[in-house]
Amino acid sequence: MCRNQKGASYIGFLIAIVGFAFLAKVAIAVWAPYWDDRVIDSQITELLQSSPTNISPSKFSSQMGQRLDMNNVRDIKFDDIAQVTNTDGIQVNKSYEVRKPFLLNIDLVLKFEKSFDQRSVQTK
Repeated sequence: MCRNQKGASYIGFLIAIVGFAFLAKVAIAVWAPYWDDRVIDSQITELLQSSPTNISPSKFSSQMGQRLDMNNVRDIKFDDIAQVTNTDGIQVNKSYEVRKPFLLNIDLVLKFEKSFDQRSVQTK
């Protein structure tokens, strides 16, 4: 017959709580930039579908800036993260990185890259 009950100790619970807190901090730090990138991708796709093929790159950029402001993506400027060209339709090359302070002097660096072509977006 067992005299002592066996199970998780206080140290085990403490390690589990610290591990959960660490994972929660990572999720909170990474969630906002990924959500903003998803919003940016969807707005670029929607504007490419609704725009005529002869729209100027500057007009496209200004409309994207307005769309990002309406969707509360205010810390990223479209002209800083994307290059828009108009050769056989609008092409958008998005490339940027976001640095988030994480713990003491450790930063999380998130890099986002994607290319959009108006012809391929409109055929979907």
